[in-house]
Amino acid sequence: MKHILISLICVALSLTTNAQKPALSTSNRPTSWTADNGNGTFTNPLFYDEFSDPDILRVGDDYYLAGTTMHSVPGLVILHSRDLVNWENISYCFDRFDFADDAFALRNHKEIYGQGIWAPCIRYANGQFYVFSNINGKGLQCYTAKDIRGPWQHHNMQGRIYDLSVLFDDNGKIYAIHGYGEVHCTELKPDMSGPIDETDRIIIPNGSAVGEGHHMYKINGKYVLISTDYKPNGRTLCSIADNIWGPYETRVITADETFGYHAAGITQVKGRIEPDGTKFGLPRPDEHATACTNIHQGGIVQDQSGQWWALLMMDFHSIGRTTTLAPITWVDGWPMLGLEGNLGRAPRTWFKPQTSSLNSQLSTLNSPFAPYQRGDNFDGKQLGRIWQWNHNPDDTKWRLRGGRLCLTALPAEQLMWARNTLTQRVIGPISEVTVELNVGKMKDGDVSGLGNINVPCSWVGIVKGQGADEKHGKYCLRWFEQATNDTVDYPVQLQKDRIWLRMIGEFDRDLAQYFYSTDGKTFLPAGRPMTLTYQLITFQGSRHALFAFNTKGRQGGTAEFDNFTVVEPRADRSGNLPIDKPIRIINLATGRPMKALDHGLLYDTDARDNSTQTHFRMLDRGNGRVVLQCQDGRYIWTSGAGLPGDVRLTTDPDKAEVFLFQDYLEHEFMLMSLRNHRYIGKSPTTGSPYSMDFTGADPARKNGAVLKWIEVNTNN
Repeated sequence: MKHILISLICVALSLTTNAQKPALSTSNRPTSWTADNGNGTFTNPLFYDEFSDPDILRVGDDYYLAGTTMHSVPGLVILHSRDLVNWENISYCFDRFDFADDAFALRNHKEIYGQGIWAPCIRYANGQFYVFSNINGKGLQCYTAKDIRGPWQHHNMQGRIYDLSVLFDDNGKIYAIHGYGEVHCTELKPDMSGPIDETDRIIIPNGSAVGEGHHMYKINGKYVLISTDYKPNGRTLCSIADNIWGPYETRVITADETFGYHAAGITQVKGRIEPDGTKFGLPRPDEHATACTNIHQGGIVQDQSGQWWALLMMDFHSIGRTTTLAPITWVDGWPMLGLEGNLGRAPRTWFKPQTSSLNSQLSTLNSPFAPYQRGDNFDGKQLGRIWQWNHNPDDTKWRLRGGRLCLTALPAEQLMWARNTLTQRVIGPISEVTVELNVGKMKDGDVSGLGNINVPCSWVGIVKGQGADEKHGKYCLRWFEQATNDTVDYPVQLQKDRIWLRMIGEFDRDLAQYFYSTDGKTFLPAGRPMTLTYQLITFQGSRHALFAFNTKGRQGGTAEFDNFTVVEPRADRSGNLPIDKPIRIINLATGRPMKALDHGLLYDTDARDNSTQTHFRMLDRGNGRVVLQCQDGRYIWTSGAGLPGDVRLTTDPDKAEVFLFQDYLEHEFMLMSLRNHRYIGKSPTTGSPYSMDFTGADPARKNGAVLKWIEVNTNN
């Protein structure tokens, strides 16, 4: 674990240094992850934070995306876009659950973790917007509004209909498609008061390899159902019929597209939200496993140019589930994901959709932007849209006052039971969050700080009246990790009752580390590096949490938070493409460098070979397109279908293969031929030369298609 700690401390120092650098002269470089590369292309994922169960809707030139929020409020998030790449959070369907049950508010040891509201369906009909979803134990819910920004009206439709899609058909009827394996269709009442009795029918029988997460459309008179299945791993399916009631023919339209990410280890635990001391199993992930890391559940949409797109989610390690954008190619009436020549797979980087000419002009003029403003100094009258409460809050026990977020400590045994905990999703691939905490109004038994809402959870914070000097009621800093039920206390001397708390996460590696500072400048580690996981208890990824609770069974004092900041050192990807740099190209599968042979083929060589034939340059052809040239002047090109030996070297620049650079971060990449939409690569086992017939990356990035560039020091 020592080397991991050193790695995280180095990341911390790097992040702090980056945060203190003056602003870049190029003002439009992003500081928060956006898929838009600024050159006419985008790179998946659309969001590097959680956005699960996406459903997409287009109304005119506007696109709307609805997603799951589970037990967090405000609930049912809606994003807006004009180009399917840059998104803005514009609405939630409700501010809080309007049910009086204790479980919705974390009262009396009752909770709805992972059982709140999920898998929405967003539609527009009859001059208004509809969002349908399910609440565990409450049945089908519908929210309607004339304006997408609200106000929204809640209709409790009840009935056991979940994970549904809704179709407003041409005949005026409204159909709900739902169920797992055995797919049902039920008519809904036009006033949204509930299902129509005795209309429920099975339209796809069990045993048809169809799962759940349904998205129904009527396209060219056909009923087209997009769904997903998880047994034995994630796949996206399409079922088509001439009649809503069937019969349906089903085909797989994408499988195994993981963008080079393996499945995460899933937390193993008995029960649900147990008190401290629960024993957790954190299995090591299998880097070769796909599971549900591949893109699966989601919807499809047609843009103004006629091109169709799929917005599907993928399980994304401790971040949770996030959303991707992929082009669709129609083949014999079937909406296959991907591109001609490589159907079923999707490019990580591709050209942005061609929306209306006005939108295209605006997209060119405007800088890429992220969906949320993540940092918050709490100076406003309202919380930023990024924030969500963990269950319904008690609005009498928190407030924004004097430029601070003030949380009253309510009784709780541990973080997962603490009411009025304010959360936001973690953002990858690497990020640092810091918050200033004033503890002067805390009371005996109070605990407040910065945590990670996950199962298992963790936190770092101040404890009043316990620890280093309980007799005199002094403060101590405490680090807690639920995975091991481990606590470490640090005596601290606070100036003006202030302390700064920080968490740095390397979310692609599922690692995190807490830090603290008593002056806001020098940060020290708190606790040890922690393994992060994804789990199916909260059905959410990791969430930053600002919290205050009292361990002595009574209402305590107040914790005051200020200046919550988020730094994302990988958000600016402008330097990831090594244009005109002398580079060596290493194949991740073998660790061996690429070499341009005199024989006219592309092969690999010993790592010690640093000859000019192992030196290359990427030459810019605009919009993310590049050609690859060896230092000896020859260009890479392809003759034939792209089989081993078809990748050749030529002195003719007009023959040079044009690639679309696929950015995998950390100098890792793939090169996709724009001729056959396949990737250059070399088998790590057969001994064959490089080919142009790889369909994509495997989960471990070890199949020979993923490469890494290293800049050559030309001064030696």
